Amino acid sequence: MRTQLERCKIIKLLFVCSKNKWRSLTEETVFSDLNEFDVRSAGTEDGARIKVTGGHVGWADIIFVMEKKHIRRISDKYNEELINNKLICLDIPDEFTYMDEKLIETLKSRGTYRNTRELLKWARRSPQLHII
Repeated sequence: MRTQLERCKIIKLLFVCSKNKWRSLTEETVFSDLNEFDVRSAGTEDGARIKVTGGHVGWADIIFVMEKKHIRRISDKYNEELINNKLICLDIPDEFTYMDEKLIETLKSRGTYRNTRELLKWARRSPQLHII
């Protein structure tokens, strides 16, 4: 169990794809082992395993989406909740299955895993930055 001070230092990450079955769920699974982050995932479509809500968007410090269409869907529906969040598009096409090695390799090459310490510093530096 994390102390209150530890919880204040933890960055909350939300990973979003369409159905929350393969890409975003893979990210959540891989990142869930890192103590510096509290991680969740969701999908933008009605049939998603877990559908993204305003609560998810407001909760997250950084939102990683897989495609530009996810940015549009989140921005259109939850614009107010995005005010203090970072929104980052990884440009990962929907052509992988859950925990696919090529998916993990692609996600790593897009920068989400390169250096978690740098991600923490970056997140604290610019609290209202949206990256598309």
